Amino acid sequence: MQRLSRPRSTWTTFSGGVERAGLFGTARSGSSSLSRTLFAATCPPSRALTVAGRLAPMRTSSSGVAPLFTSARPGIAARVFPRLATATNGAALRPATLLRRANSTVTHQATQPGVMPKVAAATWHDVPTSMKVWIAGCTATVFGMVVVGGLTRLTESGLSMVDWGVLQMKPPITQEEWEAEFDKYKQFPEYKKLNSKMTVEEFKSIYYYEWAHRNLGRFLGAAYTLPLLYFTARGHVRGPLRTRLYAIAAGIGFQGLLGWYMVKSGLVEKDHPRVSQYRLAAHLGSAFVLYTAMLWTTFDFVLTPLTTTAKLTTSAAASAAAASAPTVLKLQAKMRKYAHGVAGLVFLTAISGAFVAGLDAGLIYTDFPYMGGQLVPNEILDMDPKWRNFTENDVTVQFQHRVLGITTFSSIVAMWLWSRKVPLPPRSRLAMNALLGMASLQVTLGIATLYTLVMTHVAATHQAGSLTLLSIATWLMHELKRLPK
Repeated sequence: MQRLSRPRSTWTTFSGGVERAGLFGTARSGSSSLSRTLFAATCPPSRALTVAGRLAPMRTSSSGVAPLFTSARPGIAARVFPRLATATNGAALRPATLLRRANSTVTHQATQPGVMPKVAAATWHDVPTSMKVWIAGCTATVFGMVVVGGLTRLTESGLSMVDWGVLQMKPPITQEEWEAEFDKYKQFPEYKKLNSKMTVEEFKSIYYYEWAHRNLGRFLGAAYTLPLLYFTARGHVRGPLRTRLYAIAAGIGFQGLLGWYMVKSGLVEKDHPRVSQYRLAAHLGSAFVLYTAMLWTTFDFVLTPLTTTAKLTTSAAASAAAASAPTVLKLQAKMRKYAHGVAGLVFLTAISGAFVAGLDAGLIYTDFPYMGGQLVPNEILDMDPKWRNFTENDVTVQFQHRVLGITTFSSIVAMWLWSRKVPLPPRSRLAMNALLGMASLQVTLGIATLYTLVMTHVAATHQAGSLTLLSIATWLMHELKRLPK
């Protein structure tokens, strides 16, 4: 590049030789345009494509460049086009071959009006390793926050911290500090109506769950935002990636505000002090959406793209279908849509579980598949208006969670059976198998939660299982999205 830009260079000598040899023919191509074209042809392919992109608006005439190649002596052409002038075995190429190679690299793309060349643009997979570690770590932190949040709800610890400070990081340490914090708690309905006999030591046990949950949120806010600003300043965050990453940052802030809005609903006077199941479901739902967006971005960063020659796995029954490319593409497109529907069912089932937790509905009926000896209990439509039963009637809420869980599991089994007839790459097949395995485990955990009377650790594992199931469904969608369309 430097050699071509010096005033008295080999290019200048060659340009004069070309003029003396009459190689420009009758065409009139500007020297600067021609030099850029020749430079693009001599530099490495990746650089040549970049130059080709800059040449796209030019109206370079192939008739103006062709005489140069067709008339140039092989010796001169070899000096100007060292990367194009030799074949694979080192033999010199004929000028006509040089023309074809140069046109295929630069000139042909530059002469297509309104068509940009196919530049090998950097993908999100090409971000620095530090960015990959950063987004993966933040995603794992959100997963941990959901698990701790589930424990906080199951241990009824969410109302132990009755004020909200953005920078309130340090827990009480001395006995006086604990007494002061406990006195604040005593002023609210949960202590007066449910925990009036609680001691300071018992208060500590519930306080730490809520403290850990809130400070994980503060840690996430700092751990995500500060590196994001750094990577932006270094120029690694541009275009659509900038929009997505800053939308996630806004989502983290919104999630913190929504969490406090939820807690406030449990600090007001009511017959049974607890947070609103509506706000709890909104808080959990937004956490799942935030986590899914971060996990998808992590997959974009970390997973290597599928190649067009990726080996497809298929059963013997699908061999005939695999022989027809249009049939395979159509089946894979249907599978892609079905996977999105399954992921939606997983999300909806998890939200219905939030209503179960918010109403303590898991303790209403603890047998399975029956509910008090009936498949459909009599109380499911006791409330008026009827729509309230689906969000406020604890019997109906547990019943619909069971129905949604069975529907989701059945859909996953059906998709897995169908996938045996659809050619898929190994990684997509692995995700499909993992989804079926996790769905089976999740159903088992749900039934175990009932039979153990919502034992804390079993129920918390069941909630973590729902997020794990959504994670695998997201992985499957990401893999299927990369298949040819």
